[in-house]
Amino acid sequence: MSKKILFFSKSGVFHFILVLFFSLLATKSKAQCAGQDNSIEVCDIINPSSKSVDLSALLGAHTLGGIWNDDNLSGGLNKTTGILNAQLIRKSGTYTYTYSLNNVSGCTDSAIITVIIGGYAGVAAPNASVCSDDANFNLFQVFSGNSPSPQINGTWIDNDGTNALTDNFFNASIAGPGNYSFTYILPAIGTCSPQSSTINVSVFLASESGNPTDLKLCSDGLAAYTNFNLNELLTGEDDDGTWKEFGTSEITGPTDNHINIQNIYNSGGAGKYRFAYTVLSKNAICTDKTTFVDIEIEKQLDYTGATLVVNSDICENEIATARYTAVLTQGLQNIPNGVYDVIYTVSGVALPITITSNFNNGVLTFPIAATYFQQVGNYTVSILNIINKVSRGICVNIIPPIFDVLHVYPIPKINSATLKIDAVCQNFDALVEFSGTSNLTDGNYNILYNLSGSNTATAQSIDINVTGGIASFFIPAALIPNAGTTTFTITNITNLITNCTNTATLAKSFVINALPDVTNLVVTIKDVCINQPATVELSGLVSLTSISLSYILSGINNVAQQTLTLTVNSGKTSFTIPATDIASIGSTSFSITNLINLSNGCSAIINPNSKSFSIHALPNNPIVTDQEFCKAANATVASLIPNGTQYRWYNSATSTTALIPNTLLVSGNYYVKEVNPITGCESGLELAKIVINELSSPTLNQDGEKFCGLDNPTIQNLSDNVSSNGILVWFDAAVNGNQLSSTTLLQDNVIYYGFDSTTANSCLSTNPLQVTVSLTNCDVTSNFFIPDGFSPNGDGVNETFRIPDIDFLYPNYTLEIFNRYGNLMYTANRNKPDWDGSISDSSTDINGKAANGVYFYVINFNKGNTPPKQGRLYLNR
Repeated sequence: MSKKILFFSKSGVFHFILVLFFSLLATKSKAQCAGQDNSIEVCDIINPSSKSVDLSALLGAHTLGGIWNDDNLSGGLNKTTGILNAQLIRKSGTYTYTYSLNNVSGCTDSAIITVIIGGYAGVAAPNASVCSDDANFNLFQVFSGNSPSPQINGTWIDNDGTNALTDNFFNASIAGPGNYSFTYILPAIGTCSPQSSTINVSVFLASESGNPTDLKLCSDGLAAYTNFNLNELLTGEDDDGTWKEFGTSEITGPTDNHINIQNIYNSGGAGKYRFAYTVLSKNAICTDKTTFVDIEIEKQLDYTGATLVVNSDICENEIATARYTAVLTQGLQNIPNGVYDVIYTVSGVALPITITSNFNNGVLTFPIAATYFQQVGNYTVSILNIINKVSRGICVNIIPPIFDVLHVYPIPKINSATLKIDAVCQNFDALVEFSGTSNLTDGNYNILYNLSGSNTATAQSIDINVTGGIASFFIPAALIPNAGTTTFTITNITNLITNCTNTATLAKSFVINALPDVTNLVVTIKDVCINQPATVELSGLVSLTSISLSYILSGINNVAQQTLTLTVNSGKTSFTIPATDIASIGSTSFSITNLINLSNGCSAIINPNSKSFSIHALPNNPIVTDQEFCKAANATVASLIPNGTQYRWYNSATSTTALIPNTLLVSGNYYVKEVNPITGCESGLELAKIVINELSSPTLNQDGEKFCGLDNPTIQNLSDNVSSNGILVWFDAAVNGNQLSSTTLLQDNVIYYGFDSTTANSCLSTNPLQVTVSLTNCDVTSNFFIPDGFSPNGDGVNETFRIPDIDFLYPNYTLEIFNRYGNLMYTANRNKPDWDGSISDSSTDINGKAANGVYFYVINFNKGNTPPKQGRLYLNR
């Protein structure tokens, strides 16, 4: 049986009762214990009657005491009373409810009531307002709170096609500001018709304070943020907002958005600094918007200069009980107190190790497990990173190489090693050489040893240095004074670096030899010349047969110790000191520093045994020059310079026989040296080139004696007209004349004497060249100067009447002076050229001095066809 509730008014209640009554009558005839199955439709959900649908009444006759079950979990059934509140059912649809009896009054039975819940779309409110930043506005909010809420299985329709609707959620940020309508539809079910409600939503523009991006900075990178725009940390914000700061003083006013992050760090240090950007709402619907941004500054930790000390190095016999602690000390930068993760490695351990500890006043201490150091060796503990527990990981800390090397040292073991001790001489240290099998690393060690046998000593201590498993050291001579065999035994060894120690039983026997006898030693050395070796003779060597001799030179010549091997015969031997070792003139002392008997290697005890000898100077090499002699001089060796009994001349550099003084010289090379008559020392040879000159006479070129006196010819002009094989020189006489310089002016009709000569000794040719010079070899010209007057008044100026150069041009000229009466006053020629105003050649008996006045001259050139020349002159005293 199916019933339908469609009441939408008060009369519907009465109709519902009638239907229920007839339903009960209809099912009574088929009554069972639990009643009969039945169905009902509830379409008018908002009707108050839908809140109390009595399902028990729909069973008809039934036995009380059963249990109701909400089969579909509709949520609207009171399972005790069987009353169904349809308004509590969230979705329209078909639901079943089962009434069951389980042995109630002997009856076990059940019946099912099927209820169809019609759609209910709710009652829409007049309008809703939403801000444009609401991305999930629930449209169910736009229903009247005075009516039951709509069912949830309906469908929303976007009437304006905003594409901003998802199920019942409206994204106002997509739709944007405006007015929008949406319809909520529930479909028909059974005989219940479809339901719908339409709502209106107004979207108001929201203020946008932007989407924040927090800024994380390390203290080492703040230099680029001294004028930072906070707006860079926002996206999508309105530009009319204002910034607010918290705990800083960088914002100066409402329009300021720039801050100095470097300054913030300098003032406040590391930390998180918050800033708020607020944009006021333009309407009453939306709220003011504020966006917070955080600038977090982390201090970069610089561990430069930090040190790590791992305590402590041990010896291998301490491995079992050792404990280790690492102490990390800050470097140049103070590290803040706090909890830190220290990540470190240990050589030989595969993975890094992390440990947490506290930095306190610049020091962090942490333990290191002893299990890492279970064998002898060197273990490097290296810090990889040091991270403050409160760090956000913004900075990359500066971690230079920070490490320490922990040493697990071996104890020294030497009993399988080898000792070598060669035989030594009395009063000498014994060299002990350690090698062979041991575990000694390079370094310094202390050993304790005993001596037994011919020499005894106990618990002697000495420090040794081992390199490559090898060491050498000396047993002091004072401990082994007695000749014979002595046993050396090491009883203990300690590594002075590690202080690891161990006992030992390493031993070696060796021999101490006696010293040679040199009490009768005599040294003989003769004086020598410089650049000569000196012979040293030794005697008094008794029974020695072969020795090694060491000596030094002191005094004017200092030579460090020289050593040589000598054979001794009958107690004597000798050797030479090289000339290069005694290169300075003066007294030199020869001193023996050591004498060794090569048969046993023992050195003699040498008392001061010195011998002085002299190194004499060589005479200086003579100062010589190349020398020339005239052949006629018949020069001999005695003519050479230098000369004397101390000088010896040779005609060859290799000759050993000196030339006798009267040896006649020839052109060639001669050599001379000086000999000291006292020391016999000789100088070196010096070369002199000897030239014996024999010169021929020079010859005059054709007409070489002829010149023009107007040219003022000189001796050099004459030399230019002569052929010579040597150096041409001129004299004013053939014998004992005066040599003339090249600038001497030539004189007419004078004889000059020319010789070939040499520079070195001024040898002259045997016969001179005689040249009589003529100065009249001039071209004839009428253009010569004739004075027109003179003044013989004794003042030294213009005292005579003379025609210059006429004697060169017209050597045979005559000049006649006449007075105005035609009387001859003076006759001049080449030999008497000047008229001094006297009357000496008058054709009358007039004598004395000519008076002032005009006079007349006639020049007879007497050369070629040149006619005589007449003129006048004025005499003025």
